[in-house]
Order: sequence, then C-alpha cells, then structure tokens
Amino acid sequence: MQEHRVVVTGLGAITPIGNDVPSFWKAPQEGVSGVGPLTSFDASAFDSRIAAHIKGFDPLACGFTKKDLNRTEDFVIFAIAASRQAITDAGLDLEKEDKDRIGVVVGSGIGSLKIIEDQHSVYLKGGPSRITPFLIPALIVNEAAGQIAITFGFKGPNTCLTTACASGSHAVGDAFRIIQRGDADVMITGGTESCITHLGVGGFCALKALSTRNDEPQKASRPFDAQRNGFVMGEGCGITVLESLEHAKKRGAKIYAEMTGFGMSCDAYHITAPDPDGEGAAKAIRAALKDSKANPEDVGYINAHGTSTKLNDKVETLAIKRAFGAHAKQVMVSSTKSMTGHLLGAAGGVEFVVCCLVIKDNVVPPTTNYEFPDPDCDLDYVPNTARKAKVDLCLSNSLGFGGHNATLAVRRFKE
Repeated sequence: MQEHRVVVTGLGAITPIGNDVPSFWKAPQEGVSGVGPLTSFDASAFDSRIAAHIKGFDPLACGFTKKDLNRTEDFVIFAIAASRQAITDAGLDLEKEDKDRIGVVVGSGIGSLKIIEDQHSVYLKGGPSRITPFLIPALIVNEAAGQIAITFGFKGPNTCLTTACASGSHAVGDAFRIIQRGDADVMITGGTESCITHLGVGGFCALKALSTRNDEPQKASRPFDAQRNGFVMGEGCGITVLESLEHAKKRGAKIYAEMTGFGMSCDAYHITAPDPDGEGAAKAIRAALKDSKANPEDVGYINAHGTSTKLNDKVETLAIKRAFGAHAKQVMVSSTKSMTGHLLGAAGGVEFVVCCLVIKDNVVPPTTNYEFPDPDCDLDYVPNTARKAKVDLCLSNSLGFGGHNATLAVRRFKE
C-alpha cells in the first residue's frame, strides 16, 4: 500500500510564554521565562511554590461564552482555542471541506484534577446529590478531542492518547499514521494539559520531582545544568494541522514542513524512572530515523524532553549518544522546558510546533539557565542564546512515566 506524504500546514499554541504562535515563538528566541510564583492556590505549605502558569488568556475573547466556561475545564478550553488558531493559520475553509475526512487526535496526561478536587469538596459538604452532572464529562481526557470535533463538526477518526508526558507526541504520531494510510485527509493533533492544582503539585512534590528553587523561579528550570533539582509544572496546549500532501497542494496551502517519521518504544523498567542505560529512548530515536529514511548525520536539531531532573537529562543525553554515535556531539540539542516549564501531556504538542518553526525560520531556541556544565551531560545544548542555523531535519523527544518513549521527525519540505 502506498503511504501518503504528510505535511504541516497550521500551528496553534497556548503557553506560559505566549498565547498565540507569534508571541510564543518570539519568547524563546529572547530567552523569556514563563515561570513565576504559583498563584492558583495558596502553596505556602508545599515544597515547590513555583509554576509556569498561562497568563493573560481570555477565553471570552476566543469565542467561548460564560456558560461554556462553567462546564468546561481549562485543558479542553486550551485545546479548542489552540485548534481554532491552527485551523485559521492553515487557511482551511471548513465550508468547503469534507468533514468526514477531518479527524482529531489530542493527548493529555491527566485531564482535569481541579474538578475532581472541587467536586470532592462539594460531596463532603452536601452529599452525592450535590455533585454536578458535568463532573465526568469535564474530567475525562478524551473530551479535548471530542469537543474539538463537536465545535468544528469534524466526523473523521477521533481519539486521544494518555501516555503521561509523552501523550502529545504519541497523539501527533498517531495522527501522522492515520493520514499516511489514507484514513483521513486532515488531522488536528497535539497535546493539552492544565493540572496545577493541590493534588497535581502535591503529588509531584511527594515524588521529589519538582524544583524547590522557590526564591529564583525563572532560574528553576535548568535542563542539563549540574545544579538542576527538578522540573517546574506548566500548563498549556500545542496543536498542529497535518494534511496529506495531495490535499494540501490541491487547496494551495502553505507548508511549514513535512512530517516524515515517528518512533516509539517502552523501557519496561520502572513506573517513574527511565531505564538508566538509555536504550529505550534510543530505540524510539532510531525508529523515527528509519521511518524518515534518514541517517543520524541528517539531523540538525533535537528538541529534547529535557525536564531538568537529575535522571531524565542524564539518561536522555546517553540515549542521544547511543542513537547518534559520533554525530551526537555535532547535533544541536535544546530544551524549551527551560522557559515554558514542563507542560506534561501538552509538552510534545508544543515542542513539535517548535520544531516546525525551527525549520521555517532557521533559528534554534536555547536551553536557558545553563550555567554549570554536568560531566554526564556533554552535548551542544545551545546554551542561553538562540542560534541562527538552517536545519533540514528536526527530532522531538518525549519520555513519559511508565517508560513511554516517543520521537517525532519533521523535515524541510521538498517537492
């Protein structure tokens, strides 16, 4: 069976450093951090009291009503808003499209913790009769993909992925495969997350996974730096429009890049820790390269998972060395989580947007807060300052609890 070529034609982003693609993309080029004090609740009793919140986002200005907001959780609102951006950016005229041939795959690691916390309190105070009928449809992860389809009338393949911090990347990978095999012409895909809540922060604090650099929030997320001490929780959404090349050319769409590869694997090692030999993540990288019919030497840039935890950054560096051999020292590697914080299930969606923009604009975002080299992390992490560079092939890595690994490959489009 002939596989269809897949191209990226639209981008959307709601992030701690910008609520649309232009502002989001400007910020990392300037090294702007979205991390600050945690403000969504009183965090004085928590070890980590910092977060990368969405700031200045007005859903009422994005087409939502007050009624919508009363029954829709933030992770779904972000997903619909970012999808609207991406669809507009792609120039899709939905009145002329066959909506049976447009699908949605959006990942989220957790869905809504906030409504669970809120409604549990309601239950304790008033009993089961006081629980809102919107509890279940508001909290479940698949509602992001479902409500995007409801909003725009898309009746093609529709599903969601939940693989912890790899959710967004797995979603993009699945959407890519759906178009490749001809089951849809267009897919709306990415990741979304909003769980900066008492339980979300408390749970990661209990795992000792979060940075406690509370006195210097903007310096707290420092991937690959020797003084890193955990990640910073973030929230947001990254969405792309993928299309078959035939469909994009037929309607004269602009093309950011071509998606050429998707690799995935499992460490089969531990519920939270990565396999220390890095082989699981290396397998996903190799699979994405093989899918792209590319060699390690073809890759110019990797958007790393780069969480700023001791284990992840060491193991991911080792995985890149395993997969790339001698070329590992030549490829540019950076973690935009140094500025956005860790968006959990949304991270892969947002970071795939970054890779498309790297190819479009010939600029590589930095890893900020890189001050103290770590002997275990000795690659070119594009420290602190964005770099002008023409990149023809990018990879985006995502590694999730449970040992889930995903790598996406996107290259400069050529006829």
